[in-house]
Amino acid sequence: MANHHDPTRPSVMAAALVATALLTGCASSGPETIEAFVAEVVPDGSSGSLVAAVDDQIVYCRGWGSADRKTNTDATCDTVYDVMSMTKQFTAAAVLKLQMQGKLDVGDPIAAHLDDVPSDKSDLTLQHLLTHTSGLVDSLGDDDEPVSRTDLVDAALSSRLLSPPGAEYRYSNVGYSLLAAIVEHASGTGYEEYLAANVFAPAGMHRTGYVRPDWSDRNVAVEYDADGTPQGRPFEHSWAADGPYWNLLGNGGMLSTARDLALWHSALRGDRILDEDSKQQLFEPRVKEEPGGDTHYAYGWVVRDGAGGPELWHNGANGRSYGEVARSADGEVLVFWVVNQSRSENPGWDFEELGPELTEGVIERLRGTE
Repeated sequence: MANHHDPTRPSVMAAALVATALLTGCASSGPETIEAFVAEVVPDGSSGSLVAAVDDQIVYCRGWGSADRKTNTDATCDTVYDVMSMTKQFTAAAVLKLQMQGKLDVGDPIAAHLDDVPSDKSDLTLQHLLTHTSGLVDSLGDDDEPVSRTDLVDAALSSRLLSPPGAEYRYSNVGYSLLAAIVEHASGTGYEEYLAANVFAPAGMHRTGYVRPDWSDRNVAVEYDADGTPQGRPFEHSWAADGPYWNLLGNGGMLSTARDLALWHSALRGDRILDEDSKQQLFEPRVKEEPGGDTHYAYGWVVRDGAGGPELWHNGANGRSYGEVARSADGEVLVFWVVNQSRSENPGWDFEELGPELTEGVIERLRGTE
């Protein structure tokens, strides 16, 4: 099941455990208030991790329930999960970093970086891929199909466009996999290798990646279906030696922790990864997701107006796990949460439905408005 983003979903996110005092200037509720709210909202039998930060300070980061029910391993702030379509913001950051390094431009036609581009895609640019306005289909098959980079690129280039480049917003996981291939071409290195050196390391994110971190199974959450049946850890599905196959690579499947997502937020507040111009490009609302809607896609982020001002948001789902990340456009507040069972048949609950209440409630408490 392909990672996805639902543009009709609200855009704010939730968090969990004590770390240190808040910076002055934000009238936030204390971690105990957030803890009580999270305990009230998350259903019995669920499990996941949440982090909330104000400026560069983690306010709350904790897990609840079990990362592995068979071994009774508790979920924590440092449990590793699939962050699913939230991977796209890392791919977008890699493209902008390469632009800073003079190795590509977001206005480049894809033919500058991919061979044998057919005439119907000669006008297709990197920006079209970044904003889901390429006209490409959402997916070309199952995430776990053993599809190589060459297979993916050939299939994407030979596919029929659903609309002319730039004409319509159509969410496309295929487009972000093509961006991963372009990152490899422009950098001369592997996609994960480039991210590790140019994005994750400068941010201090040592628990984020596909295969480069030294994962211990005990630290990686087992995923569960709606019946509560274990479906294994993400890398126990069909993966190549260097990570997911290319129907997933670049658009989803990245593994990370709540603590590392807080480090990502902190890095985006400064210039360790992207300069101010690049961050402005990353977050600029560019194309409406739905006619008459109030959300716009930027580069790997959704932008919408929230009660406290513009918000940046994205979600991810793979049929087993679900998660969301949200941060204020001014970089003051971050909330990220992820669960390793997205819904349950008995008792019945669904985190795609619970998400808005959880996210918005934590954001309100971070801002001291609840």
